[in-house]
Amino acid sequence: MTVFESIVHIERPVAELFAFLSDMNNHQQLMPPHVQDWRSTADEISFSIQNMASLRLVVDQRIEDSVVSITAVDEPPFKVNFRWLLAQEAGHTSVQYSITAELNMMMKMFASGPLQKLADHETAALAALFV
Repeated sequence: MTVFESIVHIERPVAELFAFLSDMNNHQQLMPPHVQDWRSTADEISFSIQNMASLRLVVDQRIEDSVVSITAVDEPPFKVNFRWLLAQEAGHTSVQYSITAELNMMMKMFASGPLQKLADHETAALAALFV
């Protein structure tokens, strides 16, 4: 498994960030512009990535004010999980976003850059929304 991580610190209560990240309808605001055909409910999203793949993601775990875990379903191009870890610290919330992907060597060369960019983009978008 290959892990891509991005961490930000946001000056908001952990409960506020958890509430936002727990509702999958809100995740469209975190996505890069090449995401298309967005459909969502509170528990799942589906979308396509321009010139790449279509994905359906489902929340598989919520732990109040600390974890939102999301899994790809319906035979994605490779096994992938997304995990938001939240921790209240002095004056801010630490937000760690990780993408864990099962990549063979060929897919690793192709997908590592875009997956790290996605992790960085989503945490930066989250921080910008809560300025």
